Amino acid sequence: MDIIFLLLPLSLILVGIIVWIFMWSIRSGQYDDLEGPAHRVLIDDDAIQPSTKPENNHFRKE
Repeated sequence: MDIIFLLLPLSLILVGIIVWIFMWSIRSGQYDDLEGPAHRVLIDDDAIQPSTKPENNHFRKE
């Protein structure tokens, strides 16, 4: 029975910390854009981009 006097306050403190973290995440905007990251995964970024460095053509056989 003595363990209840220890576990009950500890569990209430833990629940309070969890609720505080959840409320902080809501206020800081963590849940504002839930669909954006899912759409960014589908965007194809594999397009070939032109090289900005000049190619070394000294050893190319023609």
